[in-house]
Amino acid sequence: MTLGLINANPVVHAKKERVARTEDPHGDDAVDPLEIYDILFEFFLSVLSEESITVDDKLGRILITFTPTIQHCSMATVIGLCLRVKLKHCFPPHYKVDIKVSPGSHANEESVNKQLNDKERVAAALENPNLRQLVDECLYSSEL
Repeated sequence: MTLGLINANPVVHAKKERVARTEDPHGDDAVDPLEIYDILFEFFLSVLSEESITVDDKLGRILITFTPTIQHCSMATVIGLCLRVKLKHCFPPHYKVDIKVSPGSHANEESVNKQLNDKERVAAALENPNLRQLVDECLYSSEL
């Protein structure tokens, strides 16, 4: 077995200046991309940006587009499952969440998108104890 980095030359993005909120973030029930980004920030910093989150509060739709670190990222589906599980715990069930990889960012983009947005496939994946444990560890290891 060869030991080494999967992504020896990662792309490091400059940290953007964030605009402070002037209104009470809990003043109304509307959801905005910044609120979702704040929820997901600590777990998915390297694959997510504020611009990659779209919210249509009137229709109750959230679209998350993430960019895997490499074209053949073996964790793309797990990252997507983690995003879905985290949002499921934070928002009411009437929100429809779509999760996709950024166009052209993954070699199996269509397959990953299909897996992440098919209810039966997601449910089956989360019933797998090993995969569920991996998702839980990704999400909750930093809370301990």
